[in-house]
Amino acid sequence: MNQRLPSAPARDSAFRRAVRRVALLRESPVGMIGAGIVLFWVLVAVLAPLIAPFEPNATYHPYARPGAGHVGGGTFWLGADMIGRDILSRIIWGTRTVLVYAPLATFSAYVLGILMGLAAGYKRGWVDEVLSRLGDVLLSFPVLVLYIIVIATVGASGVNIVIAITVAGAPGVMRIVRGLTLEIGSRDFVAAARLRGEPAWYIMAVEILPNARGPLIVDACLRLGYVTITIGVLGFLGLGLPPPDADWGSMINQARGVAMAFPHMTVFPCIAISSLVLGFNLLADGLREISLRD
Repeated sequence: MNQRLPSAPARDSAFRRAVRRVALLRESPVGMIGAGIVLFWVLVAVLAPLIAPFEPNATYHPYARPGAGHVGGGTFWLGADMIGRDILSRIIWGTRTVLVYAPLATFSAYVLGILMGLAAGYKRGWVDEVLSRLGDVLLSFPVLVLYIIVIATVGASGVNIVIAITVAGAPGVMRIVRGLTLEIGSRDFVAAARLRGEPAWYIMAVEILPNARGPLIVDACLRLGYVTITIGVLGFLGLGLPPPDADWGSMINQARGVAMAFPHMTVFPCIAISSLVLGFNLLADGLREISLRD
């Protein structure tokens, strides 16, 4: 009598998994708060043309205090900067910068890190040795120094910010994926897939990667927070998007010389960065609770 080989755990459709996780997230107050904060900023980015009271790059009333009125109509609710640009409008439009480049850079780092981690953990041998040593070399550089080296070499732009964050972030993702691959690769359903003659790419993409998604989703939310801070730091150092694009970090950098006399120019962009990072971190905590329950 033929014995049936063990197979991978049953997989729900992506839609059903998403619905189940959203339902479980409702049981985590921390996760719901984080999701609410992130959703708020997503809506701000989407509705920026409708809710921004002024043009983000137009000059009106330099050094206007919060709540000051504009002669032509409207109110500078968060004040204006040293050349008269409305701070609230620039924060609103700057949300688009963060919520476009942070997920894009994180996704790029994950694609590269997952490919390297799966290859290192599944192939092992010289492939693991080469990829691990390459990752160690990149991780040996202080992250900020590595960002500065990459951007100073290729220039400051949105694409180059994504490249810099991908190069710096992929080794960390690779280590996580490599460890998960080594652990999951020793399970019975992976051995059964090998006995069935499945190709290596199929085993890595279909048998191993879906069963590693829990820790990776949590890490991705945390990494989104780190990348948000990174984009702000690069903007503060003058390595972010070129002016006059609205960038939270650049807003802080441009106003640092008058921050003591006009603190609103730096405080409000700092609050924006901190709140978005807090949202991603709380969402990650909620997802971690869900993964522990599963």
